[in-house]
Amino acid sequence: MAGIQEHPGEQAAGDPIKLLGIRDTPLSVDEVLRAAGDDTAGGTALFVGTVRNHDGGADVDALSYSCHPTAEAELRRVAEKVVADYPVRALAAVHRVGDLGIGDLAVVVAVSCPHRAEAFEACRKLIDDLKHEVPIWKHQKFADGTEEWVGAGSC
Repeated sequence: MAGIQEHPGEQAAGDPIKLLGIRDTPLSVDEVLRAAGDDTAGGTALFVGTVRNHDGGADVDALSYSCHPTAEAELRRVAEKVVADYPVRALAAVHRVGDLGIGDLAVVVAVSCPHRAEAFEACRKLIDDLKHEVPIWKHQKFADGTEEWVGAGSC
């Protein structure tokens, strides 16, 4: 509403981007959730992407992720765009690279906003743009001996 200011407690403090990273070590949901926590937020949305045992009707035996050297900078650019477009109070995103097993965490993102609808929208935008714009590629090995690169078209 015009003329009504936000309550001082609703003001975001400092940079809302609290944690970004591309790592070759296991990811932690708890770490991301803690980083995205904020006392001014009424809603926090979390997305956890895991390695599944199939893709496109084929059984996946193994996979690995690799990235371009600019991946972290691109991740920051994506996060900054989400912060610019939504009332983000805190944001965290980490993606794994290297060899992963079935069930391993591949990506964890979380966004806190004043209200749940904004948090859901911002979190979805963050993971969707991360997957489409950050140069991280998945190399899948299937049970039948075939292999496939996924995401290589984004480079």
